[in-house]
Amino acid sequence: MNLLSTPRAAKAALKAVCAAAALAGLALAAPAAHAGTTAKTRYPIVLVHGFIGFDSILGINYFYDIPGKLRNEGATVYIASVNPSQTTEFRGEELVQQMKQWAAKDGVTRFNLVGHSHGGPTVRYAAGTVPGMVASVSTMAGTHFGSRVADDILARTTPGGGFDSLASAGLKLISWLSGNKTTSQADLLTALHALSSQGAATFNAKFPVGAPTTACGSGPEVASVNGNSLRWYSFSGTSVKTNGWDISDAILAYTADYFKGEENDGLVSRCSSHWGKVIKDNYSWNHLDEINQVLGIVGANSPDPVAFYIQHANRMKLSGL
Repeated sequence: MNLLSTPRAAKAALKAVCAAAALAGLALAAPAAHAGTTAKTRYPIVLVHGFIGFDSILGINYFYDIPGKLRNEGATVYIASVNPSQTTEFRGEELVQQMKQWAAKDGVTRFNLVGHSHGGPTVRYAAGTVPGMVASVSTMAGTHFGSRVADDILARTTPGGGFDSLASAGLKLISWLSGNKTTSQADLLTALHALSSQGAATFNAKFPVGAPTTACGSGPEVASVNGNSLRWYSFSGTSVKTNGWDISDAILAYTADYFKGEENDGLVSRCSSHWGKVIKDNYSWNHLDEINQVLGIVGANSPDPVAFYIQHANRMKLSGL
């Protein structure tokens, strides 16, 4: 029998159709979900990669999944493209030129710089060179006092030898894949000298603002460069093998041995990461977990790196940055 053959059934069906249409109309009329504002800083955030790093390769960000999530929470985010294997000054000058281009294009007056690993000293170069364009400097596992890994590899590497040539070729490939304009100038030994203890000491003498006031201590949260007041923050991890499924953990466990028991993340020691106000220096992350790599694989009980960057953006927002 046809269910609509009776007046009662037809009336009920008509009511159901009208109700569905009304709900559909409400859904269409409802405003789209707004993006969050947790990370909506006053000034844009610039993410700066470290040694052997890149802005993105084949659509994969160095700071994996972090730029997009920051933008979802209201942040304006730029991703720097600097040479993966050069001096801090070389990389820093590339960053400065990109900042000037962004400022001219988008009317930006200042930036919140965030650097990982060699990106730490790199953003400090920018702060020391164009302080009027910088609101804050934040470093994650910055190589501020060098790395024992770089010291040891330098001591055992022959300039122009097989390892040097092969590694430099690989670094040039990474640079080319990321679209960096200075690909031909990527060089292993040049970068290792910058990342060494001696290289870091030379750089620090030229750019001392924000340095810890005691050995392995904290530096100032607010310090000025040429009359420009900037905020300075640092963070780092002290774990190495955090997830058995992460192929990078075995490599970092090997390089961690260079530190002879000193707390480190596999490539940078806890104390070397200190610059400006040390917010936390013992996250349960290794050197790649700190940027949510490889592909978001971190320890099961480790903090979410993406949530960390959003939280830090909120810290900057609340500080008027």
